[in-house]
Amino acid sequence: MIRCHLSTLMGKRKMKIMDVARATGLHRNTVSLLYKEEAVRIEIDAMDKLCELFNCSVGELFEYIPEGDGEIQ
Repeated sequence: MIRCHLSTLMGKRKMKIMDVARATGLHRNTVSLLYKEEAVRIEIDAMDKLCELFNCSVGELFEYIPEGDGEIQ
């Protein structure tokens, strides 16, 4: 399972979904799905824009959790 930490990164900067959409040029729905951890896929270009905006690595934006450890923390 892949966890997306976009909501955490946004919270630290007090950003809203529309703020991220405007700053990155990503569609609001794309940002919303990632924020809610409901996205089933993401384009590399979108990851690049988000990492640039938050000045983070892909590993800080996404986290791999092995299937047996799926407990949400």
